[in-house]
Amino acid sequence: MTIIDNAVYVDGLRTEDPESLDETYFVLRQREGMAWIGLYRPDAEELRSVAEEFDLNALAVEDALTGHQRAKLEHYGECVFVVLRPARYLDDVEKVDFGEIHVFVGPDYVVTVRHAESPDLARVRRRMEAMPEFLALGPDAVLYAILDQVVDEYEPVAAGLENDVDEIEDDLFGADPDVSRRIYELSRQVITFQRATGPLVPILQGLLTGTPGRPPADELRDHLRDVLDHAIRLNERVASFRALLQNALAVNAALVAQRQNDEMRKLTESSFSQNEQVKRISSWAAILFAPTLVASIYGMNFRDMPELNWLFGYPFALGLMLAMGVTLYLTFKHNKWI
Repeated sequence: MTIIDNAVYVDGLRTEDPESLDETYFVLRQREGMAWIGLYRPDAEELRSVAEEFDLNALAVEDALTGHQRAKLEHYGECVFVVLRPARYLDDVEKVDFGEIHVFVGPDYVVTVRHAESPDLARVRRRMEAMPEFLALGPDAVLYAILDQVVDEYEPVAAGLENDVDEIEDDLFGADPDVSRRIYELSRQVITFQRATGPLVPILQGLLTGTPGRPPADELRDHLRDVLDHAIRLNERVASFRALLQNALAVNAALVAQRQNDEMRKLTESSFSQNEQVKRISSWAAILFAPTLVASIYGMNFRDMPELNWLFGYPFALGLMLAMGVTLYLTFKHNKWI
C-alpha cells in the first residue's frame, strides 16, 4: 500500500480524508487548503499523477522514484525539493540503518516519498494535527516538523555510536586482535552518518532564507533556527567521533608495533641465550676432545710407534693432554665463551 496517509487541511484543521489522489486534487481546489500526501515506495504511475497535478520537476520526480540520493535542498520555482537520510541505531548488531525520504513542498501541498521505515511520519502528522495554529502556517511548517523528527531520531544513533567508541577505547589496551577491524567498521559507519548529517546545516540555512516570494514566517524561522542549532551540535559531535577513531587507529597501530618489538626483543634475547649455551657446550666439547684425541692416538695398537718404547712417553702424553686442555680453556675463557 503506497499511499500511507492522504488528507486536506484548512486553517490547520484536517477537513477531508480522500480515498484517492484524484479526490484529493478535487477537494484541494474546492476548499483552497493544503494537501499532505504521504507515499511509501510509490510506483511510477502514482508519482506521475502527483507530479502532473502539482507540476513537479521531472528530475526531482526521477530522483524520488529511484532513490539512492544524497541529502540535499533544491529549489524549482515555488517548489522546494528536500532529500533527507534518516537513520536508526540497531543495538543488537551495533550498526546504523539508513533510510531515505524525499519531500516536495509547494504553496499548497506537501508530498513525502519514503524508501524506508524511518522516520515515523505518522508521529509527525499526529503532532502537527495537535497544533492547528502552527499547522496553519502551511507546508513549510510540515517540512520543519519532518526535519525536526529526523534530527531527533539522529540523537539515539549518536548515543549508540558514542557508546561503541567508548568500548573501543576500553578495548584498545586489552591486546584484542579484533579491535582493528572494529575500529575500521565503526569508522565507516561514522563517515556514512556524517554524510547524512553534514548537509543538514546548509539545508536549514537555505530554508531560513526561504523561497523567492515566500519567506518563512517569524515563528517558523525561530523553530528552524532551533533545529539548525541541534544540527550544528550533532555535526560537531559526529566529527569528534571520527577524530577519536582516527586517534584510536593510530594508537592501536603504535601498540601493535610495540608488541611486535617486544616479541622480537624476547626472541632476540632467547636466541642470544641459546647462542651462549651453544658456545659453552662447544667449548667444553673442544676441551674434552683434545685429550681424547691424544689418548686415542697413543691407544692405537701399532708396532712401529717410537713413543711406545720411550721412557717419558707416558708422562709426555699426560702433559700434552693437560696442556692442550688448559690452553683451550684459557682461550675460551678469554673470549668469554665459558
